[in-house]
Amino acid sequence: MKRYLCSYIVPLLVLLTACTAPEKPREPVTQLKAVTLDNRVKIIGGQTVYVPIYSHIYIWERGRTMELTSTLSVRNTDLTHPIIIASVNYYDSNGKLVRKYLKQPVELPRLASTNFIVDQEDTTGGAGASFIVEWVTQKQVSEPVIEAVMINASGNQGVSLVSPGRVIKTRTNSK
Repeated sequence: MKRYLCSYIVPLLVLLTACTAPEKPREPVTQLKAVTLDNRVKIIGGQTVYVPIYSHIYIWERGRTMELTSTLSVRNTDLTHPIIIASVNYYDSNGKLVRKYLKQPVELPRLASTNFIVDQEDTTGGAGASFIVEWVTQKQVSEPVIEAVMINASGNQGVSLVSPGRVIKTRTNSK
């Protein structure tokens, strides 16, 4: 009987240990090269993108919620050129700035992606939270894919949502 229980308990403990949440990252998951945007950098285009985020969703009744982990994904789809992520800011349901994810702009290489995380326990954004992502480019590029994935897989059920970004402003040649 003891051997039988161990064959189930030990793998469960290993699984639970592997699922332990790491420290809260405030920088992009991938390490990206910091860049300076000043008058010497010729910007020819870019966009400001709004991405809805749900830190929780209502279940069964208004008073019961399910918290979600949100991952903002920025993917450079260009085959040749990098893009520059100028800012990634997180806002709450009232439009108040909660957090700036970048200290300075970063370069996202061709075909590369990076992620920005809002932990499941972080409900500061509320049900109507959002990211505003600004990206620019020095060359003609294909538009990046900017979207969020939200998930909760606790207990015996799982919920996942995908939220596409929406362009709210387009930047054209600055000079």
